[in-house]
Amino acid sequence: MKLRRLLTAAIVAVLIAGGAWWWWRGTAPQVAAVAATRGTAVEIVYATGGVEPVRWAKVASVIRDRIIEICDCEGKSVTKGEVLARLDDREAQAGLKELKAREAFLQREMSRVTELIARGSATTQAHERAGMDLQTVQGLISVQTEKISDYTIVAPMDGVVLRRDGEIGEIAEAGQILFRIGVPKPLQVVAEVNEEDIPRVALGQTVLFRTDAFPDRRLDGKVREITPMGDVNAKTYRIKVALPDDTPLKPGMSVEANIITREKPNALLIPTDALQGEAVFVIDGSHVRKRAIKVGIKGTRMSDVLSGLSDNERVASPAATGLTDGARVRVTSTHENPHPLVSAKTGPQYGLCWCCFFGAGFPLARE
Repeated sequence: MKLRRLLTAAIVAVLIAGGAWWWWRGTAPQVAAVAATRGTAVEIVYATGGVEPVRWAKVASVIRDRIIEICDCEGKSVTKGEVLARLDDREAQAGLKELKAREAFLQREMSRVTELIARGSATTQAHERAGMDLQTVQGLISVQTEKISDYTIVAPMDGVVLRRDGEIGEIAEAGQILFRIGVPKPLQVVAEVNEEDIPRVALGQTVLFRTDAFPDRRLDGKVREITPMGDVNAKTYRIKVALPDDTPLKPGMSVEANIITREKPNALLIPTDALQGEAVFVIDGSHVRKRAIKVGIKGTRMSDVLSGLSDNERVASPAATGLTDGARVRVTSTHENPHPLVSAKTGPQYGLCWCCFFGAGFPLARE
């Protein structure tokens, strides 16, 4: 009888314990724990731009007319003054021929009036009028001659024809760029930076680039020029970034630029989604403890902790909605910080992990 009571009590205890366990499992929120680790935090400014030579020129037509001759010189070297294209100048030449005919007539008229004055048969007013008419036509000839020179398009500098636009028979519009001539090296990136970010950009800062042409390759440069005056309408400032001579980038490529404005090695990093304002939930056994911390560089993925947390302390990531100080939780997994490098302030976004920016596991070399 006593044995039966003991057995019954044991079964009841097991049922109560099991029920409590199932109740606890069903009601305690699940959280993942991430340990705070050391890494490098960088603050960046985002910009977009394009690659171009440091020395180059756009060659445009200043008049509208048909192309009758154009060089086959794309990718080839040209010298200053070399003819690149000719436009149809037949009408302009006919106008010049007419003006020269009028000039010849007025020169004969001037000679005739001069002889008449010598014989006393003409007045000085007639001589002055003939001279004025002659000077007017000669002025028109100078203007027409200058206009005709616009029908011949020449290279404004020594360099390589980087691009040619236009074919024989096409109409070249006034202002249309027909040639781009430049010195292939050195190259630069001309980029636009939002006006709220430009105060943090300085000469000599390192810039990292991303382009679809070289997705897994480190591409960098140095800020070499900042335009003093911005664009009021676009609310941007132009910067120029010098590229090394061995860069694989080519003129005309578009790039995304990230200017490193601040770098902090050996920073204590945690996932940004573990933050609730200026606090985190630290894992303490089967409970969480809310703790105030001070955050430095804050990125979309990772954030830099200045104080309030120690190395290897685990925090709930993400911080589940409704968590409170001392709440019981179920830790479902524990993993190391997957992103040891954090960056912040990237233009329209705020924060970008460099290893994600350059592809998983891509190393960031140090100066």
